[in-house]
Amino acid sequence: MSARTPLRIALAGNPNAGKTTLFNALTGAHHKVGNYPGVTVEKREGSRIRGDREYRFIDLPGIYSLTAYSIDEVVARDFLLDERPDVIVDVLDSTNLERNLYLCLQFQELGIPVVGALNMSDEAAARGIDIDAESLGAVLGLPMVKTVGPRGSGVDALLDLVDEVAAKVGAGGEEARSVHYGAEIEALLGPIEKAIDGDAAFAARFPRRWLAAKLLEKDANALERLASHADAARIGAMAAGAVAWIEKHFGKDAEIVISEQRYGYIRGAARESIRIVRKPDFSPTEAIDKVVMNRFLALPLFVAVLWSVFQLTFKLGQYPMRWFEAFFGWLGGTVEAALPVGIVRSLLVDGVLAGVGGVFSFVPLIVILFFLLAILEDVGYMSRAAFATDKLLHAFGLHGQSIFPMMLGFGCSVPAIMAARTLKSPRDRIVTVLIIPFMSCGAKLPVYVLLAAAFFPAHAGNMVMLVYALGVGLSLLSALAFKKTVLKGHPTPFVMELPPYRAPTLRGVIWHVWEKAVAYLKKAGTIILASSILVWAVTSFPAYDPSETERAALAATFAAGNPEAGEESAAAFVRAATAEVALERSLAGIIGKFIEPVFRPLGLNWKTGVATVTGFAAKEVIVSTLGILYRAGSPDGEEAEGLIEALAADPGFNPLAGFVLMLFTLVIPPCFAALAAIATEIGWKWMGFAVAYMLTLGWALGFAVFQVGSAIGAIAA
Repeated sequence: MSARTPLRIALAGNPNAGKTTLFNALTGAHHKVGNYPGVTVEKREGSRIRGDREYRFIDLPGIYSLTAYSIDEVVARDFLLDERPDVIVDVLDSTNLERNLYLCLQFQELGIPVVGALNMSDEAAARGIDIDAESLGAVLGLPMVKTVGPRGSGVDALLDLVDEVAAKVGAGGEEARSVHYGAEIEALLGPIEKAIDGDAAFAARFPRRWLAAKLLEKDANALERLASHADAARIGAMAAGAVAWIEKHFGKDAEIVISEQRYGYIRGAARESIRIVRKPDFSPTEAIDKVVMNRFLALPLFVAVLWSVFQLTFKLGQYPMRWFEAFFGWLGGTVEAALPVGIVRSLLVDGVLAGVGGVFSFVPLIVILFFLLAILEDVGYMSRAAFATDKLLHAFGLHGQSIFPMMLGFGCSVPAIMAARTLKSPRDRIVTVLIIPFMSCGAKLPVYVLLAAAFFPAHAGNMVMLVYALGVGLSLLSALAFKKTVLKGHPTPFVMELPPYRAPTLRGVIWHVWEKAVAYLKKAGTIILASSILVWAVTSFPAYDPSETERAALAATFAAGNPEAGEESAAAFVRAATAEVALERSLAGIIGKFIEPVFRPLGLNWKTGVATVTGFAAKEVIVSTLGILYRAGSPDGEEAEGLIEALAADPGFNPLAGFVLMLFTLVIPPCFAALAAIATEIGWKWMGFAVAYMLTLGWALGFAVFQVGSAIGAIAA
């Protein structure tokens, strides 16, 4: 292979082995790193140039075996079998090496050169685990190197080994070594491998050693692939006979026998090359987990941690949020003073700045929230939170692994919906996807904060936390309802893996927050900008220009009720009244009045109805729409109040209605991008069901809360 030919390198391995961190170190990319299976559900690509060699890396999903059940396992297996990379870099957790080597042995059977990256080697050394990388590589028949992903340690040595194995393949080196299953099983594998070689075209596509072993494991996908072999029937009969003999001879399922042979081979290799120097008397992870994982304290601690996150987010974020509001207020006033009255000034001030500016004001909150969540995730607490909620999830018919995509839903529904691919059962996957929209994504946070600050200023943080908690509660109740009706069945078992606590890297946390902030700003500069301009257009046209007679009548009405008021007050009243009439006669007003009967039983006026409808594009648009609607209804040139103050001053919008709008925003269908993800993952039929369910539930819940709240208020009065 020419040195200038790009090497295609697949990074593969078990979840929690630090694979994506090593991928970042190799490529300079900055992808999200999670402490649980299933974050990387699609392959990611990156490149690196070293000298005159170009390397192209493909980061595959974390898997435990090439016997694929979940979608992420299918992605990894199919890529390796169908696209045949030049080299596989198997990223191994050095602190849990024997379990990780099980997958490594399967990689060897694919006939693709394998290099072992003994990652987390610093943690292994700290635990007294001394690994002789050279000896282990010699026993297994593949080169090994120690690496530390977060520091980039061992990266150059790893690439040197990649170059070496690639050069050997190009020079026609020896066939890769693979596990020896013992004389009895090898005697059965040999004839099957030979028969597979009988079809040269088939043998060139599928590794005979891997396929033969998988046939003995009764792997369904291997049987499907065998169907294209010219002698499929005879080979299938040979495999069935071999399986029957193994199960009769060993008295166990053939898959278990093959698995035991692999682990026996691994234990032999480990004895040759791994030495426990000392075992620490004190383990910080175990000490912390005695409190964090306590069966009585785990769930309350989780709730307390989330409550603290939201309190801190709001307390720290309110100051920069006010600075942003003041800046955009100043900018709007400056533009207003610089431009003559007309469409251009109205577009910039009432459309772009009132809409997008309102959304930009919440950037500090987004940054603080995701900064705190990134620290919790990198430390290793989020996996503990999953453990704390696992028993609760099972009580509602959910799979324990559902907690991971549900937690991702606090960031964005789209990757959370995609992360549900890790669930093996289609039923569990559908239920999880259907309830993810109830987890309040980052786009809903500005709406909650706006309404909480307007109507519950003394308890804003608690109100936001309450809505988040209600979302979790609704998701659990909905899951239970689905499992009792349209998706009956029991959740499949799940073994949860808890990584050790690690100090978060500043670089990793900053890049995680940067990705979220940039995504938010991109949305503000595209979808929200376009939506703001559209909302401005429907609130501005058709234009309304009152006649002098109408103005005089309005001035007379004001003077009759306010005989002591001066001319300036009368003029301000006329401007406000004509602006309100103009808004009601605009397209937005016409649409809003038309749909108002749907929202009125919920205590919401036509303006909030219009904002809710535009929120289907992106939930942040609700804020920008309210900003435009309430600015459009204010006296021209006298926009002194921010949106929070304008909402609080609206006599038709009280705290109960504000809480209902928060609930309605929580429950109604997510943005178009999330709906498209639902359709892609579980089908259009289920997407339609989700939309109908969420709309019905959102309206019914809003109606119940408003009517009951109004009744209680009337009694109290």
